[in-house]
Amino acid sequence: MSENRAESFLRLIRRAQRGRLKIYLGYSAGVGKTYEMLQEGHRLRNEGVDVVVGLVETHGREETEALLPGLEVIPRRRTTYRGIEIGEMDLDAVLQRRPTVVLVDELAHTNIPGSKNAKRYQDIEEILAAGIHVITTLNVQHVESLYDTVERFSGVKVRERVPDKVVMDADQIVNVDLTTEDLRERLKAGKVYTSERIDTALDGFFKAVNLEQLRELTLREVASQIDSRRRDAAEGESTTSLDQVMVCLSSRGPNTEMLLRYASRLAGRLNRNWYAVYVQTSWEAPTQIDAQTQRILTNNLSLARQLGATVFTYRGDDVVKTILQFAKEYRVGHIVLGAPARPASFWSRLTGRRSIIERLVSGCNGATVVVLDTRARHEAAPTKQPVKAISAAPTEPLLKLIAGNRILCWNQELSKEDALRQLVASCFGQKEAALSNEAWNAVMEREKQGSTFLSEDIAIPHARVQGLSSPRMSIGIAQHGILDTATGHRAAVVILYVSPLHEPDRHLRIMARIGALARNELVHAKLKSARKPREVYRVLQEWEESSGPSGRPRS
Repeated sequence: MSENRAESFLRLIRRAQRGRLKIYLGYSAGVGKTYEMLQEGHRLRNEGVDVVVGLVETHGREETEALLPGLEVIPRRRTTYRGIEIGEMDLDAVLQRRPTVVLVDELAHTNIPGSKNAKRYQDIEEILAAGIHVITTLNVQHVESLYDTVERFSGVKVRERVPDKVVMDADQIVNVDLTTEDLRERLKAGKVYTSERIDTALDGFFKAVNLEQLRELTLREVASQIDSRRRDAAEGESTTSLDQVMVCLSSRGPNTEMLLRYASRLAGRLNRNWYAVYVQTSWEAPTQIDAQTQRILTNNLSLARQLGATVFTYRGDDVVKTILQFAKEYRVGHIVLGAPARPASFWSRLTGRRSIIERLVSGCNGATVVVLDTRARHEAAPTKQPVKAISAAPTEPLLKLIAGNRILCWNQELSKEDALRQLVASCFGQKEAALSNEAWNAVMEREKQGSTFLSEDIAIPHARVQGLSSPRMSIGIAQHGILDTATGHRAAVVILYVSPLHEPDRHLRIMARIGALARNELVHAKLKSARKPREVYRVLQEWEESSGPSGRPRS
């Protein structure tokens, strides 16, 4: 890595108020990610920056271990698990030490059970929130949306994965590259794994064909970051277009995870927002499906949000009509769904009954319908650069949508209806009674179509309102939670958003930003613990100041 890269990151550090994240990305173990990270640590230290090693895994590699002397190392937290002593990063010690920069290896690592956070990336998010800059390492196969792609060509199920949003939020990504021939030579020379693992690795994951494909994925990933930052620089010019992507979910669809990852990559290639739409039919109501199916559905909706989608749920037995109405209203250009579990019966064909796919194609009004064969676990990957979904257009800050009395904190038990009524009322003045009633009816009608009280302890009720001239937002923090009897979910944070009926593009853009806020785990935790409106406002203000228009940290 050149001296200019270290100087560039040093400039970021000196003007930052929030911790910045830099990722050394590689296509495999052994390419030199940890080595490069430690070298930069020394360069920053020589520039007078306070650098410590939070955790580094040398794996016995001599050239990597040789770079540790001269750098302050935070001692590991020792924990005994199943009779074995394991050393993990001591998060509390790092936060107490408060260096300017901390080096933390292996971003995708899973912490041992009983740790404060389940994943190392969650530890890093806490460090960043404390204003400490982090340099870390990651192999490309650990990116969540690439799971199916990697499994397809390598046959390996990658167990440890990082949500795409963690990589999307990085301030810098550096590709640590090495030819596949050189990497295999390093492996044969015992510089990657111990001798007893070399032959197995060469014949397995380290096959030349696997490494070539991983290397290509890594180069595309870095290129996507460059492109997304170029587009973010032109914040005020982009608008929602007919290239928006929606993926259709079902509680019983096979391998929905692959469907979601494909949609994420497709939306990223088009550099558009994307939406996960679930239509709950009467035979998919919570009382009609078993607990396991309900858990799968909840996990799929959580994964959709984790991959960057804005989730919408509706109720209705005419699934196609609901999908087409959403696509028309929100200018969707690509509709992604899985192949039906069973082909149309002979009787259906004989009587002329059309399948869901046929109805979608005939009624989509020019949109592209993408049907994935999820049954066979085959992913027809996009032929162009598969990158992550980036928000397409900027929006006004959320704080501008909240007036002084639109933040409510409830200490008492409250029904869903009472909570929503208070939130709606807070958005309108005394002279806007008619408009307030219109908004109330629109919000309740939207809840009838499908509850916005999803999982993860947060709800985002929303509606587009006839006669409203500008969007408005209110937020309620319920100490005891607001129970939605229809879904059984209890929300501690309720964000209500209403917008003009004639501005669907603006509605979706602000919904995407609210979704980015809701996906930020640290912000979510701070909101839940807030007890006064000014505390809530301060949390929102900090998030606004530290994030760009798409919810990602500002560079």
